[in-house]
Amino acid sequence: MRSDGWHLTEDVHEFCDRAGEFLRSRPALHTTTLTTIEQVRTNGPGASVAQDPVFGRLEEGGEVTAAFFRLTPERLLSVTPLTYDQADGLAAHLVAVGQRPPGVSAVIDTATTFAEAWQRHTGSTSTFRTRIHLYRLGTLTPPQPVPAGRGRPVGEADHEHLMQWCREAAEFFGEDVTIDADTWAGTRFAEKTYTYWETPDGTPVSMAGVNPLVGGQVRVDPVYTPAHLRGHGYAAAATAEVTRAALAAGATDVVLYTDPNNPTSNALYQRLGYQLLTDWGVYVFTYPDDEPR
Repeated sequence: MRSDGWHLTEDVHEFCDRAGEFLRSRPALHTTTLTTIEQVRTNGPGASVAQDPVFGRLEEGGEVTAAFFRLTPERLLSVTPLTYDQADGLAAHLVAVGQRPPGVSAVIDTATTFAEAWQRHTGSTSTFRTRIHLYRLGTLTPPQPVPAGRGRPVGEADHEHLMQWCREAAEFFGEDVTIDADTWAGTRFAEKTYTYWETPDGTPVSMAGVNPLVGGQVRVDPVYTPAHLRGHGYAAAATAEVTRAALAAGATDVVLYTDPNNPTSNALYQRLGYQLLTDWGVYVFTYPDDEPR
């Protein structure tokens, strides 16, 4: 039996073997960890998405009760929900092994608790950067009325158009990413499958993407409609289409993230049957030796 406490590894397969059951026990809440770890596991060692990664699990009484990952030294620490004592213990352990994350991403209470613990142990200051809603599907309620047209899978012939829309979506969401034929495979957009909603004449007017089914959960992301085409119900139709397909494929949990400051998208997803599960939070850290002298 492993001793109680935090156990760190750079081996994603070891991490999956030990923490996989725990992560799958709450698939909606652990959506980011499940999909990210699966991406790293599938791409294999040395994948561009994970350079010098670290994965951690907390064992208590012979069971895994929490986990975290950090894919590169420049990426945020992503943590499952923690109690006060667990957060404090993780902060102490990471300091002891020389970790220095630039910030933390977790459910809002955990993010705040860990940021406070990190400040106590390192003397760093933490700045709250963003809050994100996490929704989970209750019962799918298709939009009424459904706009004229149909949903169809995005195929190879659509790749240039898809990349263009993903570039526009990334810009709209405030992401700093290069998306072209050379970089596509290394972006978060490449792992997804996409559906277009198209008008009766075959013109795409909206798209919705989904992450692969992992641990029973599917995450809808991104949903994008060009600005001049908004207001016609196309995004709702595309989202309903990929949600229905995810359920048909066996998903037990269908989730998505939203910007709390966008009442239009939040209302749209609620009308489709998505319910607020929790809020996510991000803090960034500034260390004493980062301060200008």
